[in-house]
Amino acid sequence: MFAAKPVLIVEDNAFVALDLSDAIEHLDGKVVGPTPLVSEALALLATHEVAAAIVDGHLPGQDILPLTRLLADRGVPFLLHTTCDIPASIAALHPSVPVLVKPQRPHLVLARLLAAIEESKR
Repeated sequence: MFAAKPVLIVEDNAFVALDLSDAIEHLDGKVVGPTPLVSEALALLATHEVAAAIVDGHLPGQDILPLTRLLADRGVPFLLHTTCDIPASIAALHPSVPVLVKPQRPHLVLARLLAAIEESKR
């Protein structure tokens, strides 16, 4: 379903990152990362083209705003996968970005990400 599209995963829970990675690969996608660090995600975006991204909406001690801004500026569809409310600044800047509250089954996260990819084509 992903047709070899590269998907960036920014997630600090190793188990969640692994489950998402496996699910993406099972659907013929390519995983970029995963990484728990915004700085590493930005570095990956400097060297990799990505078709979509899954970003943990709450990375303790890190500001995800530069990452979400870059994704939006590049027109990369993404969703926020979080255990708590996202910061107001993120919600205000990206009001149409899907926010999924953990825990979510990987196939549900990927279904929503595929929908975001389709929506971005319109």
